[in-house]
Amino acid sequence: MNSLRLVAPLLLTAAIIGPASAQPPMIMMPPHLLIALPPVTQQSAAQASHSPALSAARVAQFTVFDAPGAGTGRRQGTLSNDVNSSSAVTGYYLDSSNSPHGFLRASDGTFKTFDVDGTQSQTDPLRMNDRGAVVGYYIDPNTGSDEGFLRTPGGAIKTFDGLGGGSAPTIAEAINSKSEAVGSYLDASNVVRGFLRAKDGTFTQFDAPGSSTTFAFGINVGGTIIGPYLDASSVYHGYIRAIDGTFTEFDAPGAGAGPDQGTLAEYVNSTGWIVGKYVDSSSVQHGFVRRPDGTITVFDAPDAGTGSGEGTVGLDINDDGRVSGYYIDARNTFHGFVRLKNGSLTEFDAPGAGGHAGHGTFGLGINRYKVITGYELDHSDVFHGYLRTP
Repeated sequence: MNSLRLVAPLLLTAAIIGPASAQPPMIMMPPHLLIALPPVTQQSAAQASHSPALSAARVAQFTVFDAPGAGTGRRQGTLSNDVNSSSAVTGYYLDSSNSPHGFLRASDGTFKTFDVDGTQSQTDPLRMNDRGAVVGYYIDPNTGSDEGFLRTPGGAIKTFDGLGGGSAPTIAEAINSKSEAVGSYLDASNVVRGFLRAKDGTFTQFDAPGSSTTFAFGINVGGTIIGPYLDASSVYHGYIRAIDGTFTEFDAPGAGAGPDQGTLAEYVNSTGWIVGKYVDSSSVQHGFVRRPDGTITVFDAPDAGTGSGEGTVGLDINDDGRVSGYYIDARNTFHGFVRLKNGSLTEFDAPGAGGHAGHGTFGLGINRYKVITGYELDHSDVFHGYLRTP
């Protein structure tokens, strides 16, 4: 398995991976959601930070889990990516051969594991809607190319590419309650473009104005699509694509204007609130929330580092305006956080998370009931999924 499939979700950047030997190029998108669950769960009280800048600590309950078949070696294990309103989670696990496989964990703790096209298809589920439909990507064993998939609540799997049949390398990033899916694909000119897949399987391709690369990371029930795009100078900007196809572009205050700096919109809730991060001129990451009226509020976790590559990343937002994500401290250790609509922020670490550089807790999805999922990397470099219940 390409190591970038592990570091991409941590860096939250998108990269185009050139062809390996005779294989076609593949898109490597940030898997915002990665988790797996163990047959036996562990529960403990949250270890909240005692920083006076944080909101008053409330005892939260953690369930740590590993998917059946998850490996126990270095950089193996379970990575949970998303949680729906039923507290079901999806993600993938890495087995003892470092091969990824998809899983669904029901609210009662039972698992279903799946592969899109055989055990060597490297299945990576990314998002799930409230009905239990899952989207993500896998590697076609015949071509070596990334392709998108949609797994229905009943378990049927539909595969596709962003061209609607042109075998273009594709990542399906998100799905709404109407089973409309969005993502990105690589066209014949090696340009990354966004796509919308309707429930009936028809496709609409699009590019943000002024973009050299367009990523689609989120879609809400109203059909609003958000994501970042890269301009000709490799600077990121946020965009909103309305249901009529019109675009609104935006930049967070303080966003840098150098290569790989700028504004990355990560997700949108049902009322049009957007969460994401921006990278400043010193390559430090900061979170932001954009209201439907265009007002942008930036924020940092109190204990976030201020060096290059450190800082705060907002990844998901529920309909109450609660944001989940993670921050990287001055030791390059990862920690989760939840931020309320009023701006109060609570930092947290999952039980057993490692405390060294590159280890720690990754906060990813949050549902309407404030349940957060993500994964931790322990002291032995093994991944475990978790649920944090307030």
